Amino acid sequence: MSADSNRFYATGRRKEAVARVWLTAGSGKITVNGRTFEDFFSAETHRMHVSQPLTVLEKATDYDIVCTVKGGGPSGQAGAVRHGLSRALVNSDEDFRKPLRKAGLLTRDAREVERKKYGQPGARKQFQFSKR
Repeated sequence: MSADSNRFYATGRRKEAVARVWLTAGSGKITVNGRTFEDFFSAETHRMHVSQPLTVLEKATDYDIVCTVKGGGPSGQAGAVRHGLSRALVNSDEDFRKPLRKAGLLTRDAREVERKKYGQPGARKQFQFSKR
């Protein structure tokens, strides 16, 4: 889904987080929720995670990225932005699909938190069994 010829949009999801990503030709500036990329994602691993699609395509300085992300925690938000960025890159140029698919960046990570069951302290953990 592209808005016009030089601006591309995509949505990314991970866990409970949803990211909306807009891609324009530029100098490599990334803005998340009105803050700089480095300011929003303080952990280096999250920054690496988000910039992975650009690293795979070697296009780190070719695009300006603006995204808004809601829900989830830092890890889920980083995954959502990565997913949205990958999809926006494919919208901008269909030739990017093959390398991004090969790197596994276009597949939505469907893992969600398993719900807690009644009669148990957690999703999988069970109260200590006593034979007598």
